[in-house]
Amino acid sequence: MRNLIAAALSLSLVATAAMAGNSPPLAPGKPAGVKHAQIDTTTLLIMVGIAGTIAGIAFSTAASGNPGGQVTLTTVPTTGTG
Repeated sequence: MRNLIAAALSLSLVATAAMAGNSPPLAPGKPAGVKHAQIDTTTLLIMVGIAGTIAGIAFSTAASGNPGGQVTLTTVPTTGTG
């Protein structure tokens, strides 16, 4: 099993080096691999919607119900029939 994993890892390292051979050389003086940030608005809207839903449920369940006033205990005297 260890040999199989080692072979797969070495194959992946060789394959990536072979595929990189077709790329043009880097321009001197320029940063390598820098891309402009892209914002995925769909994912952002879904995350904000889920967070808003969770916050709304949490606030509505926390505010509902009675505030719970003072609890008084009453005792009923028992008669011994013995």
